[in-house]
Amino acid sequence: MTTRAPAILAIDLGTTSAKAGLVGLDGALIASGSAPAGAVTGDATGRAEQDPEAWWTAVVAVVRELVGRDAADVVAVAADGHGPTLTAVDAEGRPTRPAMTWLDTRSRGELDELAAATGLRGWALGVLPAALWIARHEPAIAARTAWYLNTWEFLALRLSGCAATTLVAGQQLPSSNTLAAAGIDPARVAPQVAAGSVIGGLTASAASDLGLPPGIPVVAGVVDAFASFHGAGLLRPGDAIDTGGASGGFGVYWDEPVQAAGSFCTPAPLDGLYIVGGAMAATGRALDWFVDDVLGGAIPLATVVEEAAATTPGAEGLVFLPYLAGERSPLWDPDARGAFVGLTVRHGRAQMARAILEAAALAIRHVAAPILAAGVTVNEMRLCGGPARSVAWNRIKADVTGFTVAVPHVLETAVVGSAILAATAIGTYPDTRAAIAAMTRVDERLEPDPNLRGLYDSLFATYVGLHPAIRPIVPAA
Repeated sequence: MTTRAPAILAIDLGTTSAKAGLVGLDGALIASGSAPAGAVTGDATGRAEQDPEAWWTAVVAVVRELVGRDAADVVAVAADGHGPTLTAVDAEGRPTRPAMTWLDTRSRGELDELAAATGLRGWALGVLPAALWIARHEPAIAARTAWYLNTWEFLALRLSGCAATTLVAGQQLPSSNTLAAAGIDPARVAPQVAAGSVIGGLTASAASDLGLPPGIPVVAGVVDAFASFHGAGLLRPGDAIDTGGASGGFGVYWDEPVQAAGSFCTPAPLDGLYIVGGAMAATGRALDWFVDDVLGGAIPLATVVEEAAATTPGAEGLVFLPYLAGERSPLWDPDARGAFVGLTVRHGRAQMARAILEAAALAIRHVAAPILAAGVTVNEMRLCGGPARSVAWNRIKADVTGFTVAVPHVLETAVVGSAILAATAIGTYPDTRAAIAAMTRVDERLEPDPNLRGLYDSLFATYVGLHPAIRPIVPAA
């Protein structure tokens, strides 16, 4: 009889796709797959919604495919997801309305109001601003809603039958009295549990859907960025990350709270540390937009990147603003718009692609600049996701930011991060730090080219100055 290797089923719900991996207890990625997560629908009001049932359909498809072809004994399940994305569900875990994704801007007023009332900002408020928006604008739906959940909490509910609000160490929600005074029914905020704890067993219904035996421990997950912090191996103050993905983001661990313009500061998913950083809106999607929508998908993505890498650093004077869906950090301007600036007849697709690759790195530097000015130092920046497969793009990020960049062995860092939480929850490791140290490693490090520092300093100054220069003349719609 063949012994089946123990593995953790780790689910990573992204904005565009649901990924899943079977991860060994040593961090090895045994198998992985993905399925489309459904379209985000929106309009000029700022609406950006997604169907949670499409998420579940995607999860079921990818998990059934994985467990059907790979011999592994699944010993725990954990899920992370994009956010803050409000998923309102009834008592049975069925959506009462489409999810309000992190791209949705309709609750901006509620965000400011709750920040003033609670002293919490950014990620610390999570889905509460969107929940308040629903309470005010859709009272009938609010009345049918049992729980206001994040994406990963919705998946945990569908997996285990248990509704829970998962918190990392040091994270706090506003009191019930504060929520009620603001207009949010505190009874619709699920009971709080610690991220990385077992919240229940896989239900018979979910097990049947996924092709797994019932009763497998289901572990409370975290936002996809936090999962990536674990899966990329961040452990110490000064460890930083480029989260990759459709939106893009930068974060760095520090040993005390830091206030930096345009950034958030919140307890890190490790005791005693804080994460300082920001999430952008579309730096990852910009290249896909260029290849698929502008070039019509006629040229492979790898070819476009190769052409970009062969062009002159600085894209021969061409600068791209990657604000294709507004911008979050550090601008916090939903009406920001993308632009190519400096176009001439000598610029072709290679220079345009180069400008897009450089813009993703310039956006990281834009977020990082006030953080560094506040006294934070960066040891190195770990790279994540599909973009990190490109050595050329990795090199650009090192040269533009001035950071040493490190490429993890497994680039699906959110998947590994969820597995790390699950491995700790079932007792494989004594704590999360030990699990991170045992389950992650770096394959390659790239140092910035000092000969390009002056060029990219000048380009960065241009990049930072462009948005305020064109913002008054670019139409918002």
